Amino acid sequence: MTDEQERVQPSGVWATAVGVARVRALESERADALFRDPLARAFAIAGGLWPSSPAPGDEAARRRRQAVSFSIVIRTKFLDDLLRQASASGVRQVVLLGAGMDSRAFRMDWPEGTRLFEVDTAAPLDFKESVLRQEGAAARCERTTVAVDLREDWPGALAAAGHDPAVPTAWIAEGLLIYLPADAVELLTARIGAQSATGSRMGLTLGSRGVIERFGADAAPGSAASMWVSEMPDDPVGWLAGHGWEADSRTLRECAAAYGRPLNTPPRREERPGGLISAVRR
Repeated sequence: MTDEQERVQPSGVWATAVGVARVRALESERADALFRDPLARAFAIAGGLWPSSPAPGDEAARRRRQAVSFSIVIRTKFLDDLLRQASASGVRQVVLLGAGMDSRAFRMDWPEGTRLFEVDTAAPLDFKESVLRQEGAAARCERTTVAVDLREDWPGALAAAGHDPAVPTAWIAEGLLIYLPADAVELLTARIGAQSATGSRMGLTLGSRGVIERFGADAAPGSAASMWVSEMPDDPVGWLAGHGWEADSRTLRECAAAYGRPLNTPPRREERPGGLISAVRR
């Protein structure tokens, strides 16, 4: 049986991770790319999304798809920068929660001694490994996959895989919390805090206020937006302070302007506060 025949095909919630890879592949082809993700195209091809013609829909639907793609590009750059800053501060443990098709272990330069854990369910990790084998990809740090559902005892599985909560960790939850109900978001955040030594860093992306109304109301069944269930708290910085984190909140608009990709649409009232979060454990 060939690798292609053995490959697990994307399905369900995690199939959106392949769509994210396609967005990153398109960004990587730009002359002024904010990042380069050499593996993204391979993930998109394996998932049947490359090449892919534009999805049908009216002009409003097209604009919404463009907006989602734009946010993926900006958040990727934002979290790349956060991880570089964490590494510069001496953090040598990284945990990617709901890792999907994230290829940071392969595309970023990591200091010697960095250990990176990718936490996700078995199906996306199996799919990902088949693509990585086919591409002959070599990680630039010590990379460990942890196959566990985030609704289960993932801290226990992470510890069994070698994570040390006594030393600082950089945590990334990218494009994840919007798919979780509020109680699950609280539990996940509490569990992260319990595994975080002083000096740990955290990068989160939160659904901005009103995003479900704007994008999810007429979303196609099975699409990413149709599965969004939670938006950010009214005061994300205060919310995280209650969990023991000193946080900073940025809007997509602020970050896009800083990266040389300014938005030309008028700001929405609900853009404040921002859904791109960096935090430090004190």
